Amino acid sequence: MTGARGAPAPLNPLEDPDGLSDGPARALAEHARFVDKNLSRNYRANFIHGVLGMTGFRLIYAPTIIPAYLLLLTGSTAAVGLGAALLQLGATISPIASGSRIEHRSHILPYAIRVGSMMRLMILGLALTGYFLTGNALLIGTFACFLLLGFFTGAQRVAFQMLMSKLIPIRKRGRLQGYRNFAGGLIAAILAWAAGNYLIADEWLGNGYATTFLFAFLLTSAGLVVLQTMIREPAAPVSRPQMPIMDRIRQFPELLQDRDFAWFLVVQGCSTMARVGAPFWTVYAGTRLGLDGALIGGLSFVFLGSDTISNVLWGPLGDRMGFKYVYVLALASSVAGVTLLIFGDTAMPIYAAFVCLGVGGSGWMLASTTMVLEFGQTEDTPMRLAFVTTLEGAIAAAGPVIAGLLVAAQGFLPLFAIVLAAQIAALLMLMLKVRDPRNAHQLA
Repeated sequence: MTGARGAPAPLNPLEDPDGLSDGPARALAEHARFVDKNLSRNYRANFIHGVLGMTGFRLIYAPTIIPAYLLLLTGSTAAVGLGAALLQLGATISPIASGSRIEHRSHILPYAIRVGSMMRLMILGLALTGYFLTGNALLIGTFACFLLLGFFTGAQRVAFQMLMSKLIPIRKRGRLQGYRNFAGGLIAAILAWAAGNYLIADEWLGNGYATTFLFAFLLTSAGLVVLQTMIREPAAPVSRPQMPIMDRIRQFPELLQDRDFAWFLVVQGCSTMARVGAPFWTVYAGTRLGLDGALIGGLSFVFLGSDTISNVLWGPLGDRMGFKYVYVLALASSVAGVTLLIFGDTAMPIYAAFVCLGVGGSGWMLASTTMVLEFGQTEDTPMRLAFVTTLEGAIAAAGPVIAGLLVAAQGFLPLFAIVLAAQIAALLMLMLKVRDPRNAHQLA
């Protein structure tokens, strides 16, 4: 029995109550029993790990602290774009290699822990370079950490999303991610405000930015320890045979035979354009309101706070109605945010823009990463994740450098206009061309 696009249909316990009619059915039944037996423990582990990890990583990836840090070091918007590009360049290189490393494995937790550890060491590297280096050595060390941080981020994203798909049933993924993002984002919003107003403004330990990075390293490392010690991972019920990575890449066109997934990739490419503008949102706000620690803390708080609160709605909404619905609303919010940035020149519309961008960013991240798990066959999930992550990384790597040069030559508004057009295009294509994969399977 097969579902849409040749994917195995869910087991029917009335037809095969013990799941023993053949080898694949037996493996799927045993996997389902293991998941149900360990669901509470694995749910708690993913939640705690996510809260601690998100709290730390959002101090790094929020569009406030890193851009302000690079602007402080260099005084150049082009350097801000270069830093963001290096982060994304690293994330472009690694996902396909990561997918190839795990799609044939029965257990992927050890690999996930290794790449997660390396990612956290790069955050520690940012802190140490800030404390101990100066001048050109500081810039080179910082940019090297960005490149390697991006590399291990891309690998970790594929491994951790695949791990979640093995441990958490689809009916609970939205709520897990939504509540996890809410708790982690709430803490991150408070810490970002404190980092801007105290750690950075008062230059704690001699370098407030480095101290912020050190704090992020400690939080994310604690989350990884929780994941390693608490997770109970089942053996994979189905997997692909191992093959050379270039042979696997040659099979990528087969993934695009699913037209919904192919259009989903186009939507992802356009919506990723918002991330091209993200490093410049805070810099632009600083040209209007004066860039200082208080503004960084305030914008970080409203961005992360709106991101956080919206997750309480996004997660359950996706579980009930499908994540395409969440994706549409998230893109609409991002369109509103960029529009407010273009036309706002006082504090109220700029802060409102960061609220809309926070809401849209959280919905986009949750919906896009969860939808991709629902397309096609289970054994192709690692490579679909790798495909999407590589596409996003390629656009987000090239974009910030071009954007930085555009801002330096023409100002912020042409960049924001391009980002707005890409967001509107993504919204229209998503609504018209992409079926919700969950509903498509149910109708098949």
